[in-house]
Amino acid sequence: MRSIDLARLLARLCAVSFCFLVHQAHAQCAARDVAKNPRFLDDPAWLQTPNVIRSADIPVWKTIRVGTAQNKWALYRALDAAHCELGETAESMFAQPAFSVSPDKIDTDLVSVSLAQLGLAHASLQDLYARARTLGFALAPAEVGPQLRLQYFEQPLGEYLNIAMPPIETSDGKPKIFVVVNGGAGLQLIGTDVGAAEFHDQARFVFVRRRSIASTQDGAP
Repeated sequence: MRSIDLARLLARLCAVSFCFLVHQAHAQCAARDVAKNPRFLDDPAWLQTPNVIRSADIPVWKTIRVGTAQNKWALYRALDAAHCELGETAESMFAQPAFSVSPDKIDTDLVSVSLAQLGLAHASLQDLYARARTLGFALAPAEVGPQLRLQYFEQPLGEYLNIAMPPIETSDGKPKIFVVVNGGAGLQLIGTDVGAAEFHDQARFVFVRRRSIASTQDGAP
């Protein structure tokens, strides 16, 4: 009987701990929680013309992990549980067969660069991607958008990060990409139509930085 009672007690303690962790996770994207620790885009780099990038051998901006969800709907539920607001377009992107999640957990190095840093004053998505590829950057899998939202709760106010991903065509027949946003009313994941879009020099895109670049620079085979 004692062993049974002990097992029940441990189960209850685990349940309480689990509920506490879930509560903590649930509160990350809500406006009231973002307001507790506001960050602003006060980096001096935003106030001057940035240096043009010559290759993809630049510091990693952020490393996230993909493949943490069993399927895309589990990932969707994780966003909802964290109170991350999904725009209507982002939700429609989730529903498309073209959106999937990695079956394996993979650490992914990301860079955040502006068109100006890529040497572009303005560009279509196609031209932007072509320029980034010549420098050695890779497009991100679509899963990076939702995963970055869940792993970037410290996003500064006013930052809009376009995910450099293969566009997903939604039911209206238009190609879309994810955008990770802190617009001041909580942390959001939205989608934007890129079919005929032209981006300006300060627009920022998140690309994947291949780890083989660093290995090559270090002299690894």
